[in-house]
Amino acid sequence: QVQFVESGGGLVQPGGSLRLSCAASGLAFNIYTMGWYRRAPGKQRELVGYITSGGTTNYADSVKGRFTLFRDNIKNMVYLQMNSLKPEDTAAYYCNKYPPRGEYWGQGTQVTVSS
Repeated sequence: QVQFVESGGGLVQPGGSLRLSCAASGLAFNIYTMGWYRRAPGKQRELVGYITSGGTTNYADSVKGRFTLFRDNIKNMVYLQMNSLKPEDTAAYYCNKYPPRGEYWGQGTQVTVSS
């Protein structure tokens, strides 16, 4: 019954920005810590960052200072604002609880950073 649907990905030039959205349903969204994750082809999925129910955030060193997570508990949405994008940010991006639940992975949204 739990579902996370990601959107907002696309092709962007290095140095550009994108905002990803995650729509959550089927759970008491407001009480859970939510994370954004990414997986490049042939690589392990990694945690990008997470945000607690109260809005406290934590980020991977690779994105710190460039990415920002925020959430809207009324709309059951969590967002990832990505600035100063680099080619190494190219990946499929996913949202999930933190820690994640395997059965909750969605289709993700593709972000490609290239000139």
